[in-house]
Formats: sequence, C-alpha cells, structure tokens
Amino acid sequence: MARKPNSLQTVQIRISTTPLVQAYLDKLVDTGLYGKNPAEASERLITSGIKELLREGTLLRSSDSNVKDNNNGGLQNGEDTD
Repeated sequence: MARKPNSLQTVQIRISTTPLVQAYLDKLVDTGLYGKNPAEASERLITSGIKELLREGTLLRSSDSNVKDNNNGGLQNGEDTD
C-alpha cells in the first residue's frame, strides 16, 4: 500500500557515519519495520530518540515561532509523545 504524502514541511539534513552504523541501518531496513532505506531508518530512529527526550523532559517542546509545531512536536503522522 502506498504511503500518503507527508503533510508536514520537511527539510533535508546530511549526516556522516561509520560503516558499522550503516550496516546496522541496513539490518533495520531488512526487517521491514524501519523504512525502505537507511535514510528512512535514520529518520525513524532520530524521531524516536526525540520523542523519548520529550517524554522524559530532557528536551522541551520548541517555542520557536519559526518552527511549525502543529501541536505534535513536529513529529510525523501526529505521533504522540506519551
């Protein structure tokens, strides 16, 4: 089933990592649970980590008016932090 388009504005970032981390990302992609490529797996892991930091209070929700929040911390698909 095709995914619906992301309704949130997105930006591209570029990261560098080690071959070992890339191999782990490839393994996650192979499970079918973390996206279709290492970039999608990375995004899902980053989002998961941010959700956890918000949940534990280590990271506070952005109040920057230049960042559109949509009342969900900028997380995709209305994912909740609870």
